[in-house]
Amino acid sequence: MTENNQEIKDFNSTNFFIFLWNWRKTLIIVIIAAAVVSAAASFLITPKFKSTVVMFPTSTNSISKALLDENNTTKADILDFGDEEQAEQLLQILNSSKIRDRVIQRFNLAEHYGISPDSKYKNTYLIQEYNDNISFKRTEFMAVEINVLDKDPQMAADIANTISNLLDSTKNAMQKERAKRGFEIVKSNYESLQNEIKLLDDSLKYIRQKGINDYETQSEMINQELAIQIGKSNAKGIKSLQDKLDTLAKYGGLYVTLRTNVLYKTEQFNKIKAKFDAAKVDAEEYIPQKFTVDNAFKAEKKTTPVRWLIVVVSSFSAFMLSILVLIFIENVYKKGILKK
Repeated sequence: MTENNQEIKDFNSTNFFIFLWNWRKTLIIVIIAAAVVSAAASFLITPKFKSTVVMFPTSTNSISKALLDENNTTKADILDFGDEEQAEQLLQILNSSKIRDRVIQRFNLAEHYGISPDSKYKNTYLIQEYNDNISFKRTEFMAVEINVLDKDPQMAADIANTISNLLDSTKNAMQKERAKRGFEIVKSNYESLQNEIKLLDDSLKYIRQKGINDYETQSEMINQELAIQIGKSNAKGIKSLQDKLDTLAKYGGLYVTLRTNVLYKTEQFNKIKAKFDAAKVDAEEYIPQKFTVDNAFKAEKKTTPVRWLIVVVSSFSAFMLSILVLIFIENVYKKGILKK
């Protein structure tokens, strides 16, 4: 065992370059052959063109919170770029089946990728091709990139820009579904409170027709006037004032209760109206979900294959494999297993 290790050590440190020189012709032939074959093979690979969209996420999703909320001290955040959390949210949506299925359908990618509709695994192959050619990533500056590879440069650009547009519509649709439900809840409370106030106002209107407009003030004034008329022994005046006091006594308590309820309900209504207006804006208005830095355009040069890289890697791989094979052959001859 020690002797074998020593032989390997001697080979690695002393005889390696001699070994390469002795086999130089064979190695050169192998390298040239690998280069020729790999170069020829690279021409069999379908060229693909790359298009890219670069975008930043927004920092807020609520229009009402950004623009209508008086208590919001960061109204300018509608113009701010989002951080890592918002970027990750965009990536999750971009990788969703909602966007993938719409892109596949819009561009008829099954046919474009040459996938047979009769194939047993057509959906699997289609999704695999989609994932191989379309990718999304977050950059170090918290931007999000949409990268599309395709044999048709215009198709690559169209797909990338379409995905960018679908991101807006998809995310807005997801948010609108929730916002509309919230708006319906607020709207129901808003209309219910509005009806209650109307009923209270109608009741107050009826009582005011009885001559009661301000119970406390009227009661005080009538009592003062009654005292004066009693002092004058004015029976007619006393009778008129007493009738008014009877009306106040009959409807006064109800008037005060209704008036208090109206004030309380109106205060509630003003608060819920602010929520109603905000929910209505969120449910009906549209806001972009991204800042687009670069739209995709038709590429002029192919991205793959990189033929020189294929040739270099293939030639180097063939070179290394040849060395291993030749070392094995020399060891076989040294052990006397085979004779030259």
